[in-house]
Amino acid sequence: MTAPAGGPGPGGTRAEAGPRRGRGWTTVGLVAALAAAAALLGLPTETPQRPAAPGLVTLAGTWPDAKPTEIPGVLPDGPGYAPLFFLDAHASLGTAPSADGRQLRLVLRAADGQVRELRRLPAAASPQYVGFVLAGDDVAWAESVADGAGLGRTEIWAADLRTGAPPRRVTADTGDVVFFNSQYDIVAADGRLHWMSVPRDTQGETEIRSVALSGGPVTARTEPGQWALSAWPWLVSAGSGQTGPVQLRDVDGEQVVRVKAAPTELLTCSPVWCRVLVLSGEDGPARLDLMRPDGSERQRVAGGTATASVMDVALLDRFEVLSLVNSQTAVTSKQQLVLYDIQRKRTVVVADGVGSVLTRAGLLWWSTGDNETTSWHALDLRTLD
Repeated sequence: MTAPAGGPGPGGTRAEAGPRRGRGWTTVGLVAALAAAAALLGLPTETPQRPAAPGLVTLAGTWPDAKPTEIPGVLPDGPGYAPLFFLDAHASLGTAPSADGRQLRLVLRAADGQVRELRRLPAAASPQYVGFVLAGDDVAWAESVADGAGLGRTEIWAADLRTGAPPRRVTADTGDVVFFNSQYDIVAADGRLHWMSVPRDTQGETEIRSVALSGGPVTARTEPGQWALSAWPWLVSAGSGQTGPVQLRDVDGEQVVRVKAAPTELLTCSPVWCRVLVLSGEDGPARLDLMRPDGSERQRVAGGTATASVMDVALLDRFEVLSLVNSQTAVTSKQQLVLYDIQRKRTVVVADGVGSVLTRAGLLWWSTGDNETTSWHALDLRTLD
């Protein structure tokens, strides 16, 4: 699901909106939305560094050369800054209000701190910037606004990072877009951008839409059932958070994988790994497991005090991002951010006192501090050996 107003605000949490559908856009949840309660993390008031719990190791102790970068939660001209997409561990795109607060700007913040405004939308229209994806030298995204009646309009835009040319509108023919707060909300493949929408006149169907990165006519293909994009060319079945099996299939329907689940299990799957939230009746979550879509290599990742920090499963097919809480951290809203390394079957503490957690394209970033002293930290998971 997408966060309101373009993402987490400075010092705020990335609160998930309920299902919303207008003429031009929709936000919904995946089958395992409960397993990915990433966005509901409260920001702490301080950032104490605690030793790793028994059985856990620290980031510095595991990867000595892995040093997260720190980005101030404000721009040089004063407004609060919320990064929505990192190009690398230093440069990012994010939102910041205009000086008068009447516009929400999308800006590119370079590694040296220089800021370039890309777009701005009226704050009164509940703007959102979502679906960021790299496509060669271009970065593309969707931007949505709503009118006074709550009817939305979504357009897809792109900017050439190499030339620095002004952003261009790729298309306004997006349909009733469906976003899941996933790195696959918009997928770039074969010179085209792909996304999902909901047909306006039918129920229980999904449209796979695409357009050339250079613009032009949009193609739309209707598929029975509810689907979300995954790692190209795969789709994963999407629904309302119910227990039970899920399906994976390629966009052409030539390969179909049915992932089995017990009645007490919630699944979120990629083509490579599935996250399994095991429920324990009225006591809530019992544990988190990972397994292959065929059920093999099942392994326990964490107990019931852990939640998945992001929607996507097993980043880079290796790292599961978790937030650990206990009776003390639950009261103070302090979260411990950890990585479960599937390759080495170990849990590594990344940071303490964490608020919002996001990831895209192999980059992981999180916030610390309070409303007055928010900082953002980024880690390139691709550099971890």
